Amino acid sequence: MKNLASLGVAAALTLANCAGTKPAPVASTAPAAPAPTESYPKGVGLDMADLDRTVNPCDDFFQFSGGNWLRNNPVPGYASSWGPRNLLGNRTQDLLRKILEDAAANRNAPPGSNLQKVGDFYAAAMDTAAIDRAGLAPLKPELDRVAAVRDAAALRAEIIHLQDLDFGVLFRIGVDVDEKNTSQYVVQMNQGGLTLPNREFYFKTDARTEKVKTAYRAYLQELFRLQGAAPAVAQLDAATVERIETRLAKASRTPVELRDPQANYNQMTVAAAQKRYPALDVKGLLAGLQLGKAQEIIIGQPAFFDEVNAVLKTESTPDLKTYLRWHLLRGAAAALPTPFAEASFRYNQALTGAKQQASRWKRMQAVTDQTLGEAFGQLYVDQAFSPEAKAKALEMVNNIKASMAEHIQTNTWMSAPTKAEALKKLNALRVKIGYPDVWKDYSTLKITRESYLKNVLAARQWESRREAAHLGQPIDRNEWGMTPPTINAYYNPPMNEIVFPAGYLQPPFFDPKADDAINYGAIGGVMGHEMTHGFDDQGRQYDSEGNLRDWWTPADAAEFTKRAAVVGRQYDAFSPLDSVHVNGQLTMGENLADFAGLTVVYGALQKQLQQRYGNGPRPKFDGFTPEQRYFLSWAQLRRQNIRPEALRQQIATDPHSPGQYRTIGPLMNMPQFQAAFGCKEGDKMIRPAAQRAVIW
Repeated sequence: MKNLASLGVAAALTLANCAGTKPAPVASTAPAAPAPTESYPKGVGLDMADLDRTVNPCDDFFQFSGGNWLRNNPVPGYASSWGPRNLLGNRTQDLLRKILEDAAANRNAPPGSNLQKVGDFYAAAMDTAAIDRAGLAPLKPELDRVAAVRDAAALRAEIIHLQDLDFGVLFRIGVDVDEKNTSQYVVQMNQGGLTLPNREFYFKTDARTEKVKTAYRAYLQELFRLQGAAPAVAQLDAATVERIETRLAKASRTPVELRDPQANYNQMTVAAAQKRYPALDVKGLLAGLQLGKAQEIIIGQPAFFDEVNAVLKTESTPDLKTYLRWHLLRGAAAALPTPFAEASFRYNQALTGAKQQASRWKRMQAVTDQTLGEAFGQLYVDQAFSPEAKAKALEMVNNIKASMAEHIQTNTWMSAPTKAEALKKLNALRVKIGYPDVWKDYSTLKITRESYLKNVLAARQWESRREAAHLGQPIDRNEWGMTPPTINAYYNPPMNEIVFPAGYLQPPFFDPKADDAINYGAIGGVMGHEMTHGFDDQGRQYDSEGNLRDWWTPADAAEFTKRAAVVGRQYDAFSPLDSVHVNGQLTMGENLADFAGLTVVYGALQKQLQQRYGNGPRPKFDGFTPEQRYFLSWAQLRRQNIRPEALRQQIATDPHSPGQYRTIGPLMNMPQFQAAFGCKEGDKMIRPAAQRAVIW
């Protein structure tokens, strides 16, 4: 979902750190770090053995809070990074595997039921012998369609067909909430059609990028050879694809430019789009995708579509067929015989540094979640998420929401009219916890054990058409952009909602047995992060109803921009690898959400502690005060070892900063952290008051 501002990605939703750049240990001088020999009640949620007590928390809190863990938990061969989310992921995967294997073993599930579809999908996906025996036969009808194209009209028809199957050739198109009129759906068209992660990879010439491009070219040639092309022909076909993709990349916007919602909202009538992009034939495209009723569309990047139009006019039909065939092979590779999947992995190795593929059951479990997420999710929720956990999480969100309201009301730089709009937006915020109130209906999707690839293609087409059917219908506010087992969360600006799947509401991120400080520092930090996304540099541009509308006074907007720029400069200065710096503009929204979220949630914790203990003493667990445990909990869930290849890719493509800077960046600006650990002015973790970033 292009509007999601989520914590953590698939994606690439990493919470990375760089283990290779830590400072030399120094003896701890902070009185707040108790010696391990002292005797205190043991708490739940923090492992004291993970701390590196040779490091002063006021010098490097990232290393202090988890240095021993980082040393003792190297990245496994099949992974590109490793952290607490991976450990929770392993536990979740074990449960999901049992659910899937039980479903696959059940040959008596009622036909058409979710249990039958989940079981048959997973069984077909795991049958590598059948997949290898079938070869390219399941994909042959699609390859034959491409081969049969003879002219521009047939080419456009094939582009429509591949878009219907969600192969994303040349561009992306879909139905989503209209960002300037959130009471209706609208067709949106955005740049796409590339294999490399973004436009920068096509033009940068440093050694790291050249290594990725070498792997990209090898991947192109290998898939064409596996399809049957002679090596010389495969080399020519690969060059054709790279040339066309480079044209598209040159016209694409940068990741930072894509963060500007106003610049990427360009409303156009269908008639005007047809006139501007005649080779694309927008009217025919919409009709072919069952979107013919659209009168207006949103073109995200008009100049990019100028180039798509030019590509369709100037590239030969055989070359464009080669491009389409590549994206068909690439998009289906994971469901094709073993050599195709292995070629895909070798390319991803260059991007991530992973040493070996994850076990097939883990990969197929992830695909089942992506494909039948809510059918699968219902089976998961029944076993993993209690009503009591949902109630506790909702209580925390409400407490954090109350703290956010106080921060808005007591804000010293925001005027009364802007405060009123901000409070209106906060009050209108929708909260979704655990799983959907209304589950997705898969009754019209046919899944069998005949062919894994056929199931994948059927599910892709079903989802495309389900989305297309939204056009002209009332907004469905029950929809979720993540599945229940997902270990993540998001804020959706046009819907003005925050969403927390059940998969995230598990230990160590959320533990009903832990003290308040741990839960507020862990999942509470996530809740505050997602909530304050509504007020980051992107989210603040949407009003209480989710409309992209400027509700700030000019003076308040200027002051916000000035304060946010301080955050940007701080992160620009962070460098986890030689010559590689964090991009303060690309990561601005996530950094602001970390800053604001931590501050707001700290206030909510203080209210909770006041209610629980009044003015009396607050107990220490493991020798740490609640305030210290709050910051330790935040830090320990962001510790992560990451391969240099993956770290470079993250900095180039991911709006999240590496984990070590997500840990220390906000804390260096917080007087609350300084007080909690007795830090002094001049300590490395403490920025001088005049240089601190203060948003809320």
